[in-house]
Amino acid sequence: MSKIYEVKSEENWFIGKWEGFNYLTCFGDDSTYEQSQDVFHSILKSLDVTGLQVHVVSMSSDLQLVTFLVDTINQEKNRQIEVTQHQGAILLTETGNLLAVHLPKGGVSSQDFFGSNSGVGFGDSILIATRNEGKTKEFRKMFDKLGIKVENLNDYPDLPEVAETGMTFEENARLKAETISELTGKMVLSDDSGLKVDVLGGLPGVWSARFSGPDATDEMNNAKLLHELAMVFDKENRSAQFHTTLVVAAPGKDSLVVEADWDGYIGTELKGENGFGYDPLFIVGEGSKTAAELSADEKNEISHRGLALKKLMEVFPAWQTTH
Repeated sequence: MSKIYEVKSEENWFIGKWEGFNYLTCFGDDSTYEQSQDVFHSILKSLDVTGLQVHVVSMSSDLQLVTFLVDTINQEKNRQIEVTQHQGAILLTETGNLLAVHLPKGGVSSQDFFGSNSGVGFGDSILIATRNEGKTKEFRKMFDKLGIKVENLNDYPDLPEVAETGMTFEENARLKAETISELTGKMVLSDDSGLKVDVLGGLPGVWSARFSGPDATDEMNNAKLLHELAMVFDKENRSAQFHTTLVVAAPGKDSLVVEADWDGYIGTELKGENGFGYDPLFIVGEGSKTAAELSADEKNEISHRGLALKKLMEVFPAWQTTH
């Protein structure tokens, strides 16, 4: 029995298997059908592949389908094809050889494609507006799947610090992403995250890092939060959410904004040794564990930042190809 390959998310759902000939079926309107047919047959012809049968239930961009096709071929045929993006085009390479170039409808600027002045070589890159290498590693893991190189602010020590003076998470994330993009001419991703406690009207919110004052530490912030909730005894009244807003900015484009919440409750005592910030007080969902009692992999899978990153990966490829 043939192995079934599947990718399923909110925006994309592909199912594939191997038989004796190439074949594609597609739910959706005529435009999606024609688009998926063009991608499927051109890619398989360029890669000299026969026997892949794919059903497209939903599709948000050419890149998502190309990535699924390449991942399936690599697994089934033990190949090492890599997907890279460059100035809106999708490039497929293997052991140093360029096998195929897939262009979006309408093509791409030849000047941009052949004469990029990005200063980072061939292939697209994104600058993460952080100096935190741990956070950068998390983003790099996701963008590697899209063939996009990841840098962070440690690669640009002369860039000024951007003051987060906004009153909302989106305002702060936009300030950093759009300011740095304007200064560098690069595609920039910034995030702003924090804890929202319902009974406190959403505080500490954008002031999460400095809740206990300008010289705040994690210990001081947690102590202040426990003090503020000292007379709130019922678990239901201690509901809270960790929130993340991601903003991607690029010159000449409207910024892309993605948000996600991680629901939970505020505990009455610190528990757990992992994580940072309010993690030892944040009881995850309807369970009993705090965020600080989860492993890094467990947390990344279900956390606010993990959820926001998954959302971003769904809409980013389509946004990248818009002008």
